[in-house]
Amino acid sequence: MIFIFNFHVFKIMEKNLLTIYGINPLFEAIKYKKKIYKIFIIKKFLNFKLKKIIKFSYLKKIPLFERFNLKKKNQNNQGVFAIIDPIEFYKIEDIIPNIYNNGKIPLLLILDSITDVRNFGSIVRTSACTGVDAIIISNNNLVNSDSIKTSSGGLFKVPICKEKNIIKIIKILKNYGIQIIAVTEKTDYICYNINYRNPTAFILGSEEKGISINYLSICNNRVKLPLIKNSLTSLNVSVACGAILYEAIRQRLY
Repeated sequence: MIFIFNFHVFKIMEKNLLTIYGINPLFEAIKYKKKIYKIFIIKKFLNFKLKKIIKFSYLKKIPLFERFNLKKKNQNNQGVFAIIDPIEFYKIEDIIPNIYNNGKIPLLLILDSITDVRNFGSIVRTSACTGVDAIIISNNNLVNSDSIKTSSGGLFKVPICKEKNIIKIIKILKNYGIQIIAVTEKTDYICYNINYRNPTAFILGSEEKGISINYLSICNNRVKLPLIKNSLTSLNVSVACGAILYEAIRQRLY
């Protein structure tokens, strides 16, 4: 018999721990062997998948609590949330040699001025599907429960590198033979005219600010996605990211 503790008052004392919501993110956390401290289920959502999670918590001796409701902010929780270790950040200088040593052609993302955690989560999810080797960010606030949920657990799979000096990182990548491609509307060059079979890092910026001119000035190329005449002037950054990544994958696979 599996015992579930009633939940009354629980306060996370360790500020660095993360709360994740949803069945898929929790299954991904389990798959990638993240340290899980506590699991909470909402009884009215109990189903086959939640029963598997209950069984897992019992086998691994993870404390399991029962909740009856959640705040509105996290209504899309699929009946479960958990307290886990924080997402680990990596150094790009450590990742690049491993990519080459494993016989892979680097495919990287650099995100400039992106602040929307759901856009970030969508970008990570697409990156996990397309084999991106690492994502470089400068904003630590992007990694939270919302972006983990939106990424469907992709944040456990794709290495995230937090770097303050992006210009320095671009120069390091160039020294490793990686071409730096800015995806921006500030060019007439269509994205399909570049060879992405070569080691490549794409830079993407937010709709509000775009890519910093300091970064644009040292990129190898600028490319844009084609838009129908008289259409809207730009794409959502996560959509643009998906389009350019799948063009790179198309070239590499076919």
